[in-house]
Amino acid sequence: MNTVNQVDVLVVGGGHAGCEAALISARMGCATALVSLDIDQIAKMPCNPSVGGPAKGIVVREIDALGGQMGKTADETALQFKMLNTTKGPGVQSLRVQSDKLAYAKSMQNELKCQENLTLIEDMVTDLIIEENEVKGVRLKNQGIVKSACVILTTGTYMSSLVMVSDQVTESGPDNEPTCNTLSQCLRDHGIETFRLKTGTPARVLTSTIDFSKTTVQPGTPEFFSFSTMTDHILPFEEQEVCYLTYTAPETHEIIHSNLHRSSMYSGVVKGVGPRYCPSIEDKLVRFSDKERHQIFLEPESKELDTTYVQGFSTSMPYEVQERMIHSLPGLENAVIKKYAYAIEYDAINPLQLRPSLELKTIKGLFCAGQINGTSGYEEAAGQGLIAGINAVRKIRKEEPLILKRDEAYIGVMIDDLVTKGTQEPYRLLTSRAEFRLLLRHDNADQRLTEKGWAVGSVSKERYDHYQNWMNRLNALKEEIKGIHISIGNQSVNDLLHEWGFEDLSEGISLYELVRRPHVSLIKVANAVGIELDAKTARQAEIEIKYEGYIEKAKKEAERLLKMDHTKLPENMDYDEVEHLSLEGRQKLKKIMPATMGQASRISGVNPADIAVLAMHLEKRRKGNTL
Repeated sequence: MNTVNQVDVLVVGGGHAGCEAALISARMGCATALVSLDIDQIAKMPCNPSVGGPAKGIVVREIDALGGQMGKTADETALQFKMLNTTKGPGVQSLRVQSDKLAYAKSMQNELKCQENLTLIEDMVTDLIIEENEVKGVRLKNQGIVKSACVILTTGTYMSSLVMVSDQVTESGPDNEPTCNTLSQCLRDHGIETFRLKTGTPARVLTSTIDFSKTTVQPGTPEFFSFSTMTDHILPFEEQEVCYLTYTAPETHEIIHSNLHRSSMYSGVVKGVGPRYCPSIEDKLVRFSDKERHQIFLEPESKELDTTYVQGFSTSMPYEVQERMIHSLPGLENAVIKKYAYAIEYDAINPLQLRPSLELKTIKGLFCAGQINGTSGYEEAAGQGLIAGINAVRKIRKEEPLILKRDEAYIGVMIDDLVTKGTQEPYRLLTSRAEFRLLLRHDNADQRLTEKGWAVGSVSKERYDHYQNWMNRLNALKEEIKGIHISIGNQSVNDLLHEWGFEDLSEGISLYELVRRPHVSLIKVANAVGIELDAKTARQAEIEIKYEGYIEKAKKEAERLLKMDHTKLPENMDYDEVEHLSLEGRQKLKKIMPATMGQASRISGVNPADIAVLAMHLEKRRKGNTL
């Protein structure tokens, strides 16, 4: 593959974080290189063949709104589209697609290969070149040194990784790929703290050997939904694949319990901490011993493969035990395992060492994104990669970094959690992590972030013009709805109101006011009065009209709580000089070195009295500087 001697931004790793970082850097005009162990493995899906889900799907929408690629590629290569939580409010609704894992990787690889300003290098980064606490480039195993103003580490699970099946431990990355054993030590040599994390993947079985009659069909959603607002075509619903649901059986639990000592997790082999919200099946049985059964989803991996992903059945049991476990599941009694499950342990860095821009505090120009920061999931990685890429470019241009606040994006919530609170286990985004989830909806990602992306240069003119046209249509529709009057005797509308539990109209009302009522559908009422509306625009207008009061209340609360984020703290703040701080508060502030008063207030162990003391100290400093 190609090689270069010097670039502006060099990205290490071709996973989902690396793809977004490299693409956005190149699209913003910087000479960029992406180094991958194997070009053909870029953007692979080593675990679940899907994109999106609760909170995660909203992250993909945010990536798209900021000019990223994941949403477009996911739309293009999806086997099934499903909107989750449709019976609940818009704050927790989220899109999930079942992906064709081979098509996704090929599409993303093609995007990278065709991208102007971007060079792909097939090699291994063995060392970072750091001089006087500033990154200068990397050293490659085969192709020498590449100089770079900024380096973005997106190494995923490949740093000093070990694959484990029972008590058998192999020095390897996912799918028997090479692992890098030198980068972790290089970071530690430069004072960066690392720790071990663990994750795992379930078995894949031959689809043709499954008896689906013993399972429950899980279809997609028969409406047009997409991650990217630039997507105008998706796989027709009747051509989409279906997933299936089965459950663990008493026999499954008996097999697992009797062999628990042979699992890597419980035999003492695993040193790293596993994911709380996506545990192995043996961990589920131990932690949720009161549950009689657990859900197992059967998901297709690709149109080109006769394989099914056994979602929820991750394990590190010996192969012969895995066989018995799989055959105990209804519908999989005769299933043939194509690929066995395994656990993998790897090095990550303590994310408290990062700035909110994802640049390391102690090494200028060195950014980290994805699982190296302690997260799990393709979407979390891609979101970080996009932000790291944008901020690397802005650092080179001596511009302020893009920092998304907690009321602006789930990406902002995630990064703030990482750099303020840290993590001791693989971090996963959940809707419950966001205080302002009514503001961070699937439907309004563009309204929250496209203007920001345009301002920092990550959004193209084509994308920005598309957004402005959409907003003009939306605002025009909302104004039109205000002017539509429904008379008291409209029987078609009254019939609909009866269905929704209301009495006949007692007086005339505007369509705008009628839609504010619970359960009232804008599309259905519009049809009843003979008005045709674009479904997508109408859906957006209905959410904004129906929840207008709640949204305004949430915005005011966010402004109140996040007001302190506008007060910046000096980078060289000496907290030993601040009198009357609590001992724990002083220790945490010195360790994390928060960028703003708001971030300081969210640090565990920093109490309100500490914040008051810190505010007084800053005021004295300010007055002293103005004298």
